[in-house]
Amino acid sequence: MNSAAAGPPDPQVLLALARSAAQAAAGMLAARRPAGPQGRPEVAGTKSSPTDVVTEMDRAAEAMIADRILAERPGDAILGEESGESGHGRVRWIVDPLDGTVNYLYGLPDWAVSIAAEVDGSVVAGVVAVPRHREVFTAVAGQGSWLHPDGAPAIPLRCNDGVPLRSALVSTGFGYARARRVVQGEIVAVVLPQVRDIRRGGSCAVDLC
Repeated sequence: MNSAAAGPPDPQVLLALARSAAQAAAGMLAARRPAGPQGRPEVAGTKSSPTDVVTEMDRAAEAMIADRILAERPGDAILGEESGESGHGRVRWIVDPLDGTVNYLYGLPDWAVSIAAEVDGSVVAGVVAVPRHREVFTAVAGQGSWLHPDGAPAIPLRCNDGVPLRSALVSTGFGYARARRVVQGEIVAVVLPQVRDIRRGGSCAVDLC
């Protein structure tokens, strides 16, 4: 029976695989980071600017995730932040193996492994593992999102409703290119007086969760 006849894969099954891969990669990253403020991982290269770094651990985590996913689902495609896109399949896995690399580099706790599963062009499930906070976040399209604290029952999540702008806590991030940062700073200067406050944790995935 071909994949089209079999129907779309179960998002919960995809979520379970994404969660297993994310937690394995997060555990590896946490265990292999040198201890202490002076024990920084080696910078392997840069991307958009000299301050937009990638470490060997980014690449190792992405390889681990790809290996685990393809061992279970060899026909799927993977879009990785470090290695780009490979494969052609109805299911595509979107992988950020280390969101918050600079935080990881400096020993700050806000970094995460983020994996989404996309079926026929629509994201149906996702997981964000935040090992230093001992938290895992999961979501399935149409079925809600959850926080899974280590050793505690899952907590359903939802967005706040009806928050006036002046009471809103806003999260943002900044690009690495100097010209973009200048514009973003100007925007923040306009927004800040109109909201409760602004947070910038250094990992978009953690901030959104």
